[in-house]
Amino acid sequence: MRYVLNRPMVLEEAVTTPDGAGGYATSWQALGTLWAELRAGSGTEQRGAIAPEGRMRFRLYMRAAPQGSPQRPRPDQRLREGTRIFTILAVSEADPQGGFLVCHVEEEVPA
Repeated sequence: MRYVLNRPMVLEEAVTTPDGAGGYATSWQALGTLWAELRAGSGTEQRGAIAPEGRMRFRLYMRAAPQGSPQRPRPDQRLREGTRIFTILAVSEADPQGGFLVCHVEEEVPA
């Protein structure tokens, strides 16, 4: 299968630092840019506090990186495209040759 890697996505990792009051603050650190193809997946609607809330899942295809490589996305990370943020749910090989990865992601919608 051929993939069109035409979207630059910034891979980010959560960093926690003490907040000085006994707790922690979380910020996101950029690790690098990965080029990907974004494909729509499934969408769902859930009951929210005030109104129904929609959730949209996507599949992001990108060049493979070996397990343990800093260029290989993990489920505790996220991808950013401008103001859009995609939480990584799972990562696996997209093809039998292992040349591409597929990241199953969910887009975060600001509250």
